[in-house]
Amino acid sequence: MKKNVTLIGMPGAGKSTVGVVLAKVLGYRFVDSDLEIQEQTGKLLHELIAEHGDKGFLEIENQVNATLCVEQAVIATGGSAVYGQAAMEHLQEISTVIYLRISYKTLKERLGDLHERGVVLKPGQTLRDLMEVRTPLYEKYAHIIIDEEGLDIRKIVKKITEALENNESIQNH
Repeated sequence: MKKNVTLIGMPGAGKSTVGVVLAKVLGYRFVDSDLEIQEQTGKLLHELIAEHGDKGFLEIENQVNATLCVEQAVIATGGSAVYGQAAMEHLQEISTVIYLRISYKTLKERLGDLHERGVVLKPGQTLRDLMEVRTPLYEKYAHIIIDEEGLDIRKIVKKITEALENNESIQNH
């Protein structure tokens, strides 16, 4: 097993929540890459987006994620982290990347108001559109895919730890 675990997936998939519990179970540190970005820039995410635009924010996110240097950590990424190729290749090298997959229906129920949640959508873009763009990227970079549908946090964490122990790669990379 690699020294770190990285969680990727849509906003609302539970990356931070699952990540904290998983870190406790594994005895690892928990790193939230969104908080890391805020720490390194001294600004809140929405301030960075307002200042640099979506594209500029994605560049900052890619750079921060591409230079993460941690050991024995569970890393929860922002939902948009998969747009950064350098970051994702770095995370694949230093960790086992796990895609927390969730259905559109469950996602919509969990997220509620997208703007309050800080989900960045292009004008006219829907949550479903966003999911369709990101899903192939999540699948491309994931070493393991965990289907969360109908599972509570405890069961999701158990599924992840079993997959890590078996080191089973559901996808043939």
